[in-house]
Amino acid sequence: MNPSSRQSALAGAHLYAITPDEEPERLLELSRAVLGGGADVLQLRHKTLPRGRLLELAIRLREITAEAGRLFIVNDHVDIALLVDADGVQLGDDDLSLPEARRLAGAGFLIGASANQVESARQAVKEGADYVGCGPAFATPIKAVKPVVGPGRAAELQSALGVPVFAIGGVQPENLDQVVASGVRRACMIRGLFGAADPEAAARRSRAILTE
Repeated sequence: MNPSSRQSALAGAHLYAITPDEEPERLLELSRAVLGGGADVLQLRHKTLPRGRLLELAIRLREITAEAGRLFIVNDHVDIALLVDADGVQLGDDDLSLPEARRLAGAGFLIGASANQVESARQAVKEGADYVGCGPAFATPIKAVKPVVGPGRAAELQSALGVPVFAIGGVQPENLDQVVASGVRRACMIRGLFGAADPEAAARRSRAILTE
């Protein structure tokens, strides 16, 4: 996508799917299903693959997201995101800083940040973040050491910022109504989609809840 198309797609995004640590072939199958169900964004997050295999997987996921016309984000690795012509990168605390990533990637490349306080979120946006993930919204084993802030915190950030804010952490189809009730209609999901018996149906149901 060109920069204006990326920003437009981000502004209209509601369901943000984040991949689990599955084997690449299985992950490709699951990703096709989730995209078929209507996920607006697919983020490659895999903590166990060697970088060479991660790059190979990123290339294939870029292909299927491009075919579907959806945003493709790479977690952590700005270099891999740029190599595969991804739409953006999601940065963590141990990654390049926002200004460093922006200098490397240039304008028009989407950069996401994580924050659960208004001031830290404002600082991230000031430094170049295009969107923010806020959580954990609910208890989750992936972020077990972080205190749950609830979906209402994402609503606070949404009111304070001028960029999209996604509730993240323990979000499932079964608790999406609580996210929507807080005033937020954007959510990141991992197990709620990829761990579902029918990932395509879970994505379709989740997006309907967020947009109805």
